[in-house]
Amino acid sequence: MNTTAPRPNATPARPPGLSIVVPVHNEAAGLAALHGRIAEAAARLQAARPLDVEIVYVDDGSGDATAAIARDLPAASLDVQVISLSRNFGKEAALLAGLDHARLGAVLFMDGDGQHPPSLIETLVGHWRDGGYDVVYTAKAHRENEALSRRLGVKTFYALINWGALTKIPEDAGDFRLLSPRAAAALRQLPERNRFFKGLASWIGFRQKRVDYEPEVRAHGRSTFGLHSLIGLSIEGLTSFSVAPLRLASMLGVLLAASALVFGAWTVVETLIYARSVPGYPSLVVGIMVIGGVQLIMIGIMGEYIGKILSELKARPVYFVAEHQLKRADAAQDGAAEAERTAAE
Repeated sequence: MNTTAPRPNATPARPPGLSIVVPVHNEAAGLAALHGRIAEAAARLQAARPLDVEIVYVDDGSGDATAAIARDLPAASLDVQVISLSRNFGKEAALLAGLDHARLGAVLFMDGDGQHPPSLIETLVGHWRDGGYDVVYTAKAHRENEALSRRLGVKTFYALINWGALTKIPEDAGDFRLLSPRAAAALRQLPERNRFFKGLASWIGFRQKRVDYEPEVRAHGRSTFGLHSLIGLSIEGLTSFSVAPLRLASMLGVLLAASALVFGAWTVVETLIYARSVPGYPSLVVGIMVIGGVQLIMIGIMGEYIGKILSELKARPVYFVAEHQLKRADAAQDGAAEAERTAAE
């Protein structure tokens, strides 16, 4: 029997804090203003709850002064980390770098273009701390202001990926989401290098909640995430998280085989019963072109998956850090504003 009593003067353990991860790429014009808004939201949050908060900026190989501006951002009431990657590795790699360097337990991801409202941070934290949810993700309340082609593309993407995925991904779910400490720890345990955070955050399970929001208007510059980037991300997500393209290719092959069987049977009927001569050249050319096209599509889909397998087997690091800076809030308050800064040799 354990008779050891707790020490009366022992201080209770402080609850897990919150790391706000913000991947940035060429956001020099609006980064200072965004930092101010996040700091204000963090100050309100800390006034309402005993919660440590830090911001982790991940510069994904920006070509402008984003990294320099991030290093000069003040750490008034919260710690600020700045992680500069050696080159542009892509948003998924930047998110992983932020997750790896987050120090305070819970992790909140948000974009660096200012369209994710920092005022919503308190709501997401409330669902985690008060509601007991482990994953609190946001989704656009509507897409009425977007082009019809983009809306159809989004619906098609989610229909395809959920058709072949082991876990359903909520439609319109974005990267603006909060992970509890155990959800963040679970996400860190996933070993794959071709990552699709929207899918992986749904796959880990736990209690999840959706919060609808209205994206804010981008205040500075224009998004570099155009149609080409969207198509690339869609292909990356489909081949990394779903077998839907392989199923689609198989169904296309079955459909083509069934069509050829029906066409062949009809040709026999026309020749033997109706004594009609079936033209051979056009049907032969069309058949060869259709079969060749379908085969090339299937080879291309298989090539995407084989490329993913090769990437996993090579086991290359997802990213490299060129420079890492940690600016502590307590040091700034004491007047010693020197930041801990390390650079890769």
